[in-house]
Parts: sequence; C-alpha cells; structure tokens
Amino acid sequence: MTILSKHHGLGNDFLVAVEPPRSLNPTDALAWCDRRRGVGADGLIAAEPLSSDGSLWSMTLWNADGSRAEVSGNGIRCMAQAIVQRQGADATTTLNVRTDGGMRQLEIWPDRRSGVHFAKVSMGQATDGPEPYGKWELFGLDPIRQCTVDIGNPHLVVEIEDPEMIDLRAIGPEIETSYDAGINLHLIRVDDPEHITLFVWERGAGITEACGSGASAAGWATHRWGLTGPEIIVRQPGGDAKVEVTPDEVFLTGPTTYVATIDVSD
Repeated sequence: MTILSKHHGLGNDFLVAVEPPRSLNPTDALAWCDRRRGVGADGLIAAEPLSSDGSLWSMTLWNADGSRAEVSGNGIRCMAQAIVQRQGADATTTLNVRTDGGMRQLEIWPDRRSGVHFAKVSMGQATDGPEPYGKWELFGLDPIRQCTVDIGNPHLVVEIEDPEMIDLRAIGPEIETSYDAGINLHLIRVDDPEHITLFVWERGAGITEACGSGASAAGWATHRWGLTGPEIIVRQPGGDAKVEVTPDEVFLTGPTTYVATIDVSD
C-alpha cells in the first residue's frame, strides 16, 4: 500500500508520495495519473528525505505519460505542501530540494484566510536553450518573437497575437516531439509591462492549466526582450503566479492547494 496525497498549483495537479514504501517507477505514474482508470493527475512525485532534520529532500518526478521530468515549479510547491503537512509545520518553512534539474530552495507558509499554502521557489538561473522552432508555416502561424529557455528543463516561449485562439492540441504534439528531449510550449501575450498571459502545452502531459517553470521561463524571456519589468504577474487559465527576475536567478511565487489523501494498492 502506498499513501499518496493529491495537490494542485493553479490547477496543475500532482500526486505526491512522501517516503514511499518502495521505489516508484514510470508504470506507477501511468496507472495512478490516468484520469479514468486511476486517481488522475498531471504528474507523480516521490519525495525522499536526505537529512535528519527534514530540511533537505530529493524530488523524483514523472509526467502523466510515464516520462521523467527534471523539475516542475508547480510540482515542487505541491511536494513542499505534502512535506510540511506531514511535519505539522504551521509557520514559514525553508526546504532544499535536489531535483534532476539541480538544487532548488523554497520557502512555504500557510495562508490561514484561504486555507492554502503559498511558496516562493528559487527556480535557478535561466539560460538560452536550443534553436527556436522553425516550421510555423505548417500551422499558418507567424510569431511576433520566440526563444527557447533552459531553467532546469526546456521551454519554447512564443509571443503571438491572440494565443487563446490557437488550438494547442493541434500544434503541441508536433512541436514537443520536434526536439530530441521534448519541450514545453508556451504561447504568450504581453498585456503590459507587469502582466503577461500564458497558455501551456506541457511535455509529457499535454494541455495543463498552469506551468510554474514555464511561467518562470516566460517572465525571464519577456524581461530580456525589454517588454516587462523584473516583477511579472503571469496569468494562466488556472490562476496567477508571480515571477521575479534577478541577474542571478528567477523566483516563482504561487499557491498550492491540498485536495485529498489516497491509499493505492501496489
């Protein structure tokens, strides 16, 4: 028997196993993340303690299709909520997390008015990724500008007119698989120097209501393009996240909501 807790960050939902009784694997992710035959989620996270004081953890993340992911800005907040709920922490807690995309540090605290937790995550330093996508004519689209971003995982950020009118199901799979390691696709609109709107096709999960690392990548890209300031509210279908861009790293702040605890048979 494995105990899972389900959480979501702006509608991007994850199943979290804190100190699971056995090693989890891609088959578990496929079965448990299935929304018709399993519990249902965008991803599965295994959290293992690496220190006796509960401040250092490892995060292993699988997408809903069973593929391994380096890091997730929403997923790491969900994992942190599962940990502090288990610890019984009711004040601001600092956690250090080893991910496949590198070390991440975050602060998480309860918001007693709303009943959710908020967390501020150091997402690390963003850098240029591989070459931008070059076959937009296949979809009859002409982006205003685009770039790829590596923030521990790969992203393609595309500024385009009326992104909400684009059928991501029609273009997402082809663009995702055109990169050897796959890529997360984000269609954005710059609303003003402090706000952008973002729509997500997530590698290994498809359309999701939000993407934390994608919001971070998009905020970094628009600030680098000179279109936004260093503090950006990223509007997504699931809600708003705050991104702060500094010379050395990018910070992501947003809510995390606990949904349920589930016992699943092995």
